[in-house]
Amino acid sequence: MTSASEATASRPREVVEVPVLIVGGSLVGLTTAMLLASHGVPPLVVERHAGTAIHPRAGHFQIRTIEILREMGLEPEVREKARETYDPEGGIIAVESLAGKELARFIDNLNDGVDDRSPTGRIFVDQDVLEPILRRRAQALGATLRYRTEMTAFDQDAQGVSAVIRNLDRGEECEVKADYMIAADGNRSRVRKALGIEMHGYGLLSKSVTIYFEADCAPFLQGRNSGVFYVANPLLRGFFRLNRAGQRGFLAINTVGEDVTREEAVDVSAGMTEKRALELLRAAIGVPDLPMRVRQIVPWEAEANVASRYRDGRVFLAGDAAHVVPPNGGFGGNTGVQDAHNLAWKLAMVLKGEAGPGLLESYDRERRPVGELTVQQAYGRYATRVVPERGTGNVEPPVDDLIIEIGYRYRSAAIADDAPVDFGPDEAPVFAHPDSLRGRPGSRAPHVVLGRDGESISTLDVFGRHFVVLGGPEGGAWCTGAQETAHELGIPIDAWQIGAGGLEDVDGRFLEAYELAPAGAVLVRPDGFVAWRTNAPPDHSAQDLGRVVKSILDRAGDSGAGSRSRGSPQK
Repeated sequence: MTSASEATASRPREVVEVPVLIVGGSLVGLTTAMLLASHGVPPLVVERHAGTAIHPRAGHFQIRTIEILREMGLEPEVREKARETYDPEGGIIAVESLAGKELARFIDNLNDGVDDRSPTGRIFVDQDVLEPILRRRAQALGATLRYRTEMTAFDQDAQGVSAVIRNLDRGEECEVKADYMIAADGNRSRVRKALGIEMHGYGLLSKSVTIYFEADCAPFLQGRNSGVFYVANPLLRGFFRLNRAGQRGFLAINTVGEDVTREEAVDVSAGMTEKRALELLRAAIGVPDLPMRVRQIVPWEAEANVASRYRDGRVFLAGDAAHVVPPNGGFGGNTGVQDAHNLAWKLAMVLKGEAGPGLLESYDRERRPVGELTVQQAYGRYATRVVPERGTGNVEPPVDDLIIEIGYRYRSAAIADDAPVDFGPDEAPVFAHPDSLRGRPGSRAPHVVLGRDGESISTLDVFGRHFVVLGGPEGGAWCTGAQETAHELGIPIDAWQIGAGGLEDVDGRFLEAYELAPAGAVLVRPDGFVAWRTNAPPDHSAQDLGRVVKSILDRAGDSGAGSRSRGSPQK
């Protein structure tokens, strides 16, 4: 990839100025675009393909991802689409073949353990179904999407990023000037390579294939509450995902042959033909004479690697560009969506002059340790579910899915913790069961049922747009302090008193869930993570809260909103 200055030297081009350029318009790129636009920063997205995903691909969406979709008002539509295709409570089991013996049960029910910990739950929904929903919402909010367009060159300086984009059908080029750029261009990210950012981890695991097919598998689903079937027999290792009618689906194959103990990556795709695909399908289904049709064969590489850094100047990595995992556990797309959720509000506040540029340093400090854990855990599930014969000497102890989804804890300067923290660049976050975190700074704010205007809502339903102060039944002064701080800093801060005439604490759980005294308060960031918590008397609430918010937003030395960057929208 050449520099933008070299690429533009030949002839003048149209120049487009935008606050953020997003390279890659798949799941993570679309989510980032939607979230940025929801914060008033409409980005430009360029995507090489002609439209959204045409294959199911990612299909297991976790609690935190659905909470983010809920925040954007998309959960009902996504959930309805999911029901059209999959059993909403499906599990994950291992079999010799669909028609053969069951070997193990990894998850009996997709939403086991969710219970009262979230207002939503996990679902199976295909990526090619989800992406058009994200696209429509991003465009409705003001994002611009250019399909069949690639970025051919870029460079950056202290003022911004300059890039050249080209329409692949017409050959037309234009120059884009952006304040920031986000690389959501997948596991082979050209942006990451151009920046010289290295990947480390477990390397290439398999040159796998996915076979999309049609066959009547309904008889083998009877009495099975399953969304994913792992298959392990002498001919192959992989997994099925089938629609609820059992008439179509895909088989992902990671290894073939009996020698699964060798450590080098198996090349399943080599010499793959429709005849070979049918042979493997019949072995996986377990009925040699079952009529079936191969719709498509797609090769892909199973990897488990993470980038050594998520940022280079004004360029950020997100999704598979930052971390690549095998599909086991369904962590890849979910982790990418959560990258976007962490980054979008920070970029928006910096671009609007509401925060100093130091806030952006917290993206790498917060998300990279989560990426490290995700890679370790996805590899562990691959090793134990697909090739257990190779041993588990390099496998980290398993962490429960619930902890991975909503039990990680950020540590950065964007968290005002009540305990000293060494912000080492490679320090891992604390992971714990979400029940034990109880509103600790850096953790996802707990779900508690509240009452508002006669309707039940979740604490999570008041997060997403701005900083939020939640005060206890005797913490009204903190809510007043929030208003004063908002006025002083020129930023919106929402404030709610829980109980005593404020939002109703329906189950009486709020104080316990957030480990607050009746006069205490908690400050929650726009991404729903607790930024600060206090049980101190609210005698100087405005001063205390203002000091904390200024520190989090890298505004400790200023007295008002900063200047806006190039291309950023007006308030």
